[in-house]
Amino acid sequence: MIDQLEASFDRILAVLLQNLHADEQFTLRLQGEVSQFTRFNHAKVRQTGIVQDSSLQLKLISNQRSSSIQFPCTGDLEIDLPQARAALTSLRLEVPQLPVDPYLVIPTGIATSHEVHAGELLPDAEVVGSLLPVVENLDFTGLYAAGMMLRGYADSSGQKHWFASQSYTLDYSLFTSTGQAVKGTLAGSHWDNAVYQAKIAESKTQLQRLEQPLKTIERGKYRTYLAPAATADLLGMLSWGGISEAALQQGRSCFGALQRGEQSLSSQLTISENFQRGLVPRFNELGEIAPAHLTLIERGHLANTLVNARTAKEYHKPANGANRGESLRSAEISAGSLTPDRILADLDTGLYLSNLHYLNWSDRPTGRVTGMTRYACFWVEGGEIVAPIANLRFDESLYRCWGDNLLALTNNVEFIPDVDTYGSRQLGGSWVPGSLIEDFTYTL
Repeated sequence: MIDQLEASFDRILAVLLQNLHADEQFTLRLQGEVSQFTRFNHAKVRQTGIVQDSSLQLKLISNQRSSSIQFPCTGDLEIDLPQARAALTSLRLEVPQLPVDPYLVIPTGIATSHEVHAGELLPDAEVVGSLLPVVENLDFTGLYAAGMMLRGYADSSGQKHWFASQSYTLDYSLFTSTGQAVKGTLAGSHWDNAVYQAKIAESKTQLQRLEQPLKTIERGKYRTYLAPAATADLLGMLSWGGISEAALQQGRSCFGALQRGEQSLSSQLTISENFQRGLVPRFNELGEIAPAHLTLIERGHLANTLVNARTAKEYHKPANGANRGESLRSAEISAGSLTPDRILADLDTGLYLSNLHYLNWSDRPTGRVTGMTRYACFWVEGGEIVAPIANLRFDESLYRCWGDNLLALTNNVEFIPDVDTYGSRQLGGSWVPGSLIEDFTYTL
């Protein structure tokens, strides 16, 4: 299936090049997967199956105008080639009717790349037998997704890129009899039963703590530890008008005040885009290659923004291979010095948050984020977990929690995968430490 898709992609590319008019350019993008999905409920299989799915997007450019069409790609040229020809014909009728786009980027260059990252995943027939015995007698709910993910790009200028990666994600929850839950994720390219068993054992410990009566916390400011998953939730907000150059230029970025020198962040904080781990392709929608490593926040200072070619053209900035949305694709927060055995002791009295939920900007120009605590969150006294807490709403500025109030980051980072499956499995995730914060603000 994988080889067929690549062969079909190459043949369609050749046909498009042969039939291109002198005043036309195009880009051709492929997205595909061959994945096993197994959904669990109450530690039983609810649904399982293999998905083979891929699509092509053809974008036609002519006289500073463009439009695109997406259609299925089957790997069967007798089906795929007629669809590609029909898409080209349709676009030739549509594009002349569209307005001129002054910042339209024309594909250039002849860069090529070909990456295939093989993994060691559970055989399809062994998934259930490997996962369920470990959670026997537990209320286990989750989704296991694994297989090969594909991304391809080619254009009329001669650029061509191919990326394939085998990986898995397990997104699960364990529930108490009263409906409280512990959430966990596990991901990678090589399945390890020992790592899975250790992860479930950790979740079971938290589940036992959730059996205690809930403690209601009054609104106010509390010393707070954000576990890596919660830290990743905050980091993800930077993809919504944070580190984007276009957002900064248009006055809708949370880091406008940082760029102007009106606000500062902690010298402990360094945020980068790191493609060296190989889980995400470096090429973007125009075939441009991002740096293997790009520092965005360096010891609290704004070092770089994410700049795509369109933004570069509009605002006369150098592009650095950012995607269309100038969002994070392979983000990393550098580790600190807090060791795992010191987390509760250094927290002393306050809140231990495993996850955050429903995050949104409450005031983007000042970097204020609001959201809810969720899943295994606890009240800690004297360095000991005392009780689970009722859900809280927080409203806090990144300039406070990542600024003077950032007490420490853990000395290890954890991979938090992107587990979205809307339309297809998503690639990548973020590598983040836990973070200890003074006076985190809770409003409800």
